[in-house]
Amino acid sequence: MVSNEVYLLPLNDDGSPQVPGEYIYLAPKSQDPLTIRFAIEGTSSICRHGSLWVNIPEQGAEFRRDKFREFKLVPDFNRTIEISIPIQHAGAYAFYTTYTALPDLTKDIHASDVPKLEKKKTQLYYIDVAPRLVLDGRPLPLPALSVFSIISKFMGKYPNDWERHLRGISARGYNMIHFTPLQVRGASNSPYSLYDQLGWDPNCFPEGEKDVQKLVQSLEKNHSMLSLTDIVLNHTAHNSAWLLEHPEAGYNLTTAPWLESAYLLDTKLLELGFNLEKLGLPTELTSTDDLMKIMDAIKTQVLAEIRLWEYYVLNVDRDADAAVEAWVVGKGDTVSTEGVKGASLEDQVKFVVDKGTKGNDRLGERFRRKIDPNVGAAFITAFLGKYNSDADQPAAHKTMTDILDVINVRFYKEYDEEVAEILQQLFNRIKYVRLDEHGPRQGPINQENPLIETYFTRLPMNEKTSKHKKEDLVLVNNGWVWGGNALVDNAGPQSRVYLRREVIVWGDCTKLRYGDRPEDSPWLWDHMTKYARMLAKYFAGFRIDNCHSTPLHVAEHILDEARRVRPDLYVVAELFTGSEEMDYVFVKRLGLSSLIREAMQAWSTAELSRLVHRHGGRPIGSFEVDEVSKAEPRSPTRENGEMWNGSEVATREIIRRIKAVPVQALFMDCTHDNEVPAQKRDARDTLPNAALVNMCSSATGSVMGYDEIYPKLVDLVGETRMYTSESSKNPPTVGGGKNGIGGIKKLLNQIHTLMGKDGYDETHIHHEDQYITVHRVHPESRKGYFLIAHTAFPGYGNGNGAFNPVHLTGTKAQHLGSWMLEVDVGEEAKKEVLEDKKLLRGLPSRVIDLPGIRMEVKADETVISVRDRFPPGSIALFETWIPAAEHSAGLDTFVTSGAKEAVAELDLVDLNFLLYKCEAEERDWSDGKDGTYDIPGYGKIVYAGLQGWWSILKDVIQDNNLAHPLCQNLRDGQWALDYTIGRLERASKTELYGRLEKPTVWLKERFDAIRSIPSFLLPRYFALVLRTIYLAASDRGVELMSKHIRQGQWFQQSLAMVNVQQTGLVKSASLYPNRLVPSLAAGLPHFAVEWARCWGRDVFISLRGLYLGTGRFVEAKEHILAFASVLKHGMIPNLLGSGKTPRYNARDSIWFFLQCIQDYTRIAPDGLAILDDKVKRRFLPYDDTWFPSDDERAYSKESSVREVIQEALQRHATGMKFREANAGPGLDMQMSDAGFNIEVKVDWSNGLIFGGNQHNCGTWMDKMGESEKAGSKGVPGTPRDGAAVEISGLLYSTVKWLAALNSNGKYEHAGVKKSDGSEISYADWAALVKDNFERCYFVPLTAAEDSKYDVNPAVVNRRGIYKDLYKSGKEYEDYQLRPNFPIAMTVAPDLFDPSHAMHALCVADSVLRGPTGMATLDPADLNYRPYYRNSEDSTDFSTSKGRNYHQGPEWLWPTGFFLRALLKFDLARRKEDDAEGRTEAFQQVTRRLIGCKQMIQQSVWAGLTELTNKNGEECADSSPTQAWSAGCLIDLYMDAAEEQAKTGAGHAGESQTLPLR
Repeated sequence: MVSNEVYLLPLNDDGSPQVPGEYIYLAPKSQDPLTIRFAIEGTSSICRHGSLWVNIPEQGAEFRRDKFREFKLVPDFNRTIEISIPIQHAGAYAFYTTYTALPDLTKDIHASDVPKLEKKKTQLYYIDVAPRLVLDGRPLPLPALSVFSIISKFMGKYPNDWERHLRGISARGYNMIHFTPLQVRGASNSPYSLYDQLGWDPNCFPEGEKDVQKLVQSLEKNHSMLSLTDIVLNHTAHNSAWLLEHPEAGYNLTTAPWLESAYLLDTKLLELGFNLEKLGLPTELTSTDDLMKIMDAIKTQVLAEIRLWEYYVLNVDRDADAAVEAWVVGKGDTVSTEGVKGASLEDQVKFVVDKGTKGNDRLGERFRRKIDPNVGAAFITAFLGKYNSDADQPAAHKTMTDILDVINVRFYKEYDEEVAEILQQLFNRIKYVRLDEHGPRQGPINQENPLIETYFTRLPMNEKTSKHKKEDLVLVNNGWVWGGNALVDNAGPQSRVYLRREVIVWGDCTKLRYGDRPEDSPWLWDHMTKYARMLAKYFAGFRIDNCHSTPLHVAEHILDEARRVRPDLYVVAELFTGSEEMDYVFVKRLGLSSLIREAMQAWSTAELSRLVHRHGGRPIGSFEVDEVSKAEPRSPTRENGEMWNGSEVATREIIRRIKAVPVQALFMDCTHDNEVPAQKRDARDTLPNAALVNMCSSATGSVMGYDEIYPKLVDLVGETRMYTSESSKNPPTVGGGKNGIGGIKKLLNQIHTLMGKDGYDETHIHHEDQYITVHRVHPESRKGYFLIAHTAFPGYGNGNGAFNPVHLTGTKAQHLGSWMLEVDVGEEAKKEVLEDKKLLRGLPSRVIDLPGIRMEVKADETVISVRDRFPPGSIALFETWIPAAEHSAGLDTFVTSGAKEAVAELDLVDLNFLLYKCEAEERDWSDGKDGTYDIPGYGKIVYAGLQGWWSILKDVIQDNNLAHPLCQNLRDGQWALDYTIGRLERASKTELYGRLEKPTVWLKERFDAIRSIPSFLLPRYFALVLRTIYLAASDRGVELMSKHIRQGQWFQQSLAMVNVQQTGLVKSASLYPNRLVPSLAAGLPHFAVEWARCWGRDVFISLRGLYLGTGRFVEAKEHILAFASVLKHGMIPNLLGSGKTPRYNARDSIWFFLQCIQDYTRIAPDGLAILDDKVKRRFLPYDDTWFPSDDERAYSKESSVREVIQEALQRHATGMKFREANAGPGLDMQMSDAGFNIEVKVDWSNGLIFGGNQHNCGTWMDKMGESEKAGSKGVPGTPRDGAAVEISGLLYSTVKWLAALNSNGKYEHAGVKKSDGSEISYADWAALVKDNFERCYFVPLTAAEDSKYDVNPAVVNRRGIYKDLYKSGKEYEDYQLRPNFPIAMTVAPDLFDPSHAMHALCVADSVLRGPTGMATLDPADLNYRPYYRNSEDSTDFSTSKGRNYHQGPEWLWPTGFFLRALLKFDLARRKEDDAEGRTEAFQQVTRRLIGCKQMIQQSVWAGLTELTNKNGEECADSSPTQAWSAGCLIDLYMDAAEEQAKTGAGHAGESQTLPLR
């Protein structure tokens, strides 16, 4: 069995990765290739003509950044597309998608209306794969790196001097050495100013490359160290010989003419500096007054003399002359000048500038800006007309000069502003260099120390350069700009920093000019590519010098070339981009392995603690989130989707979720760029600072001189002495010693490497005054190391700093040692060290072993305190372990195994108890004893079952939020464990839930196994156990459902689990008065128990999706039969009341019921057989008499389902008029007396069913006014009397179905009798409805068509829609736009004219559809009130006590019917062979599901809410998970599968040439 490491990368609808921050960093756990698996929802927007493009090469192929492979995205509404691509090597890979944007939904589709299909391309997204380093034949993970940095020129001669130092470095436990550049250096002798990139420093390596090869081999074989070197791409030494041959490799006045003015200014400033004495100006500045004299001279002797303004302004005479010449030759009519003559001066200027300015793109030669003569001629023509012999040329010239003078005002203003900046920058820089206390105070201004640092290298004129123009020989120097944009080329045409004197320049380095592509500077690209490949041949890693100033496209190319030589190249950089966001740009595009960070940047113990915290690792007890193993082996797919042959080895996939991670760090205790502790803090801090860095879960590093305690930062450029180190003389041994901290560093490095290799990635960091403690542990074995560091900052004295005892709960510790550092920082010692002419030496020092600490071992904890002698500069180090977790690697395996088997025998009702049960349900079950668990500081979990915990834990785990109240509650005690086990044990001992015994035993064994571990680990292990059993239970639920659910997308499965959530055994709300069976709740927690649980309407709106769509045919049948048994008045109850107290006040419930029977017969196996099933009748057939359920007449009669159907249709055909049984306040305290009167009848002129009155509300929009204060008590919010549109559609669907059954001999009744005794067949009834439906309900688009329809133009509010009602009590209510007509469209599409239907759906889409739900009323309606607050008790008649429940708030269940209708009619208007158009129809629907998908992911109730307020705003009074909200969307997926099956598109994956699942 081979384990295949798979990283799952879901893409959003727009093609972006579902990873916060979009930084995808993968650190392979093995040397094998890993797999990235893209997951894309089958009809997301990017699937329209969609393709995924990746530049990950096939195995054996070479990586090319610009070579992308295409993977077609074949749409499938019911599936997630998965594309698996192996990655062989480290690097920065990229992907993007192309697609055709989904057009807006329109009512018509004509070829002429279809815009040209333009492919859109998303931005590039990057996948960074970390290098796999190997040392001594074993993997070396990046967090195990201990890097040691040296300046090569101080190492002495190779090999003898080098070998001595390398032995000492290796002996201290470092495993990678960083060399500053080893190439030949330039005139300044700076390691970073390279004379020849391809030549090795002869002083170090007399035999050149041969010596380098020996060095690297010796490092690995003899010293067990890898090598890292700088690569310098931005600049070359200003005296590099090859510049004489190739000045085009730099920015000179030919390749960068925009620098001309900057060069002129630079030259004149230098001249001024050299002539100060002649001009009587001070050459040595002693005050600001001296400086101001020089600043005045700069204005007069430099800026005025070079006439700098000429680089900004127009040459008025030249441009005026050119315009007049063009006018004379008749060019004045080439540009339209309409309105110019009479325009304001401002508009005239705008005309000339906008139409005529040239040379405005950049700076350049003098008077580069000019006005197009033709535009000038047109301007003259506008005032003087066309030229003729009598024309006044002087007048024309004046017309032009006048306007040009005005235009120049803005250019002179620009010049003035730039000059002010130039002067300010010069003042600041000269003051810093000559006067400031913290500056270098350079002394007299002379040839050696000129007035300014020149910005340019001026190449000599000689034999080699004679072939070049003089402009070629002026090259700009490199430098950096405070707060500059890292992506802007400072020497490029869009930058003026060299002119504005904003650059902090490096005078020894010429800036290199790469251009945009190799063709722009071919020799340089070739030269630097050879340089990179040469370095990669020998070194395991690169440090990119000055990375933030390196053009990104250049760095990409160079690293690509280097990785061709060494695929697992370790690449680090120090970035000064100015923002973390910009850091990420460099990291992602270059695939940087680590960013260099430095502890010596900290100015206090608190800041040092923050840095250690940032790089320390995850908190102790962190949650495991990245690993999900497939339960069963599967055969891998090749990249193109073909299966391996049968002889291949099957793999076990380990699927890792890609987490948001910070950029990896190379955390240095000190670098070459920063002051050492002896300068910046207290020399004694050398030891604690180093120890703290080494305890971090990242690559760490140090620099030569740090361990040795050099007294100050080594000058990279000016220093000439050689290194010396105690460790180079005498191999260090662990413990105390003299002249540095080498012995302790050896131990710290050994521990750091061990922890990095073994994955000790959890830490706890604590800061207390002068102390920082770090405890770093292994997440499974729980073994760890604990450090107490007493930092040494100025003013800390010599005391022990009053450190409070540390309590290590449940932990044992072994003291590895305590040490303090003593350093002689006296002036005499410093002087002796600094005045050594030959050697770089450290301050006299010694590390002393200390008794240091007291350790008290108790039964359940170890208490550690420091002794009196533990001064600043001391550390104590311990090895720790947790006895209760000594076998915790086995514990992790134990608690995460066996769950699938434990739940294997559970059915869906068992799972309802195991996973769910809200507060009311739990109290119902336990006879009031138990509710849901109450978490202090959080509140009650929403479910007593596993979902209640998981809804919290999934986010806690994702965010690693150990501060959550649940985590604190678990640390405080084991009550959550007791609660979870207790309820399951009680249930498993009952007959109903006996199958829960196995999961109960499983949970108890796991909880017992983790009870003894320290409490701080309990959140982690509780989460591990809960996740394991929760996922197993959820998988079991899906496994018990239909194939479409099992193979469907996550969203379908989440919707399907709502049926488990809403279906359970509730004592107070069975389907029968004397028999307990599972019942379907309308929603939770509002409709969970007793009379409020089971609503006829809700059950049968939900049932098709929740039961038939998931394969729960038994439960579907049970609910159909239960409600059939209580048929009365030809209706089923609105409220079932377990059959004891059913209430018959819903006119629509019976029609949803009949539709469900029809759906059952079509979907369920042998579905028609239900018609012959018998039910005992709660009331007598065709008899309206009410009696209690214990009356002898109750359940004395029996009917078949077909007889129940016939009775319902017959009662409606005859008409019904009755008063509700038990009418009065006892039945409904809000209803007025007239509201209890029910009347239903058929108008046989049109076949429609009418019913209700203005005092009741018999459809789903059933809110009764309740406010006495507002006067709305007993006044329905939405009476909807008359013929409701959805009832008409459901009626037609039913009678048409029965007619078909009858004609096929499957239903014995051909029709019904009317009230007059005559008969009508179902076929004729259906025809009657169909013939009249459009006439009665459609509101035509134009008044011209009104005569064809039953409309009153005076009442019409919106056209092109379907009425909500027909002939209601208030005529205007007929014409209200509501989301009910799509219900009729879905069940009876043939009632609708397709073009009318599509128009109405488009209106609803733009007017009613919200992010998740459908507005229940047109926002243009005067009654629109979109905010539902049931608790409001105001005087507002419309909203008090929530009377506006259905007057604007956005309900979710109608969304399902709307999208079903939209899909149905959109597909119907497209040809069957129009694959593209049909895909578009599915994508229109997919786009409209985004809000619901987000809601179910975020809902702690794991469901879809009942309703929202306007625009999807949360409604506090909504039931948070509603059966029909989920069920109606499963209906949509059922329809989609049916539609796809019609065209053979239902199994797109089968023909897909990708590894889809």
